[in-house]
Amino acid sequence: MDKKSKKRLDVINKKLQTLRPRLAGSREQADDPAELQQLENEIKQLEAESAELKAKK
Repeated sequence: MDKKSKKRLDVINKKLQTLRPRLAGSREQADDPAELQQLENEIKQLEAESAELKAKK
């Protein structure tokens, strides 16, 4: 894995660490259903990109 891919993977992991608790909080207090859907979509997208980068090794 090259430097650029490693850096992108680190960035993705950091974003996921902040998004997952936000998603859990949003599920508990569902004030805005659109926010819940947006967070879920963003997490799915980042996880897919992460899996793609890991597969390229």
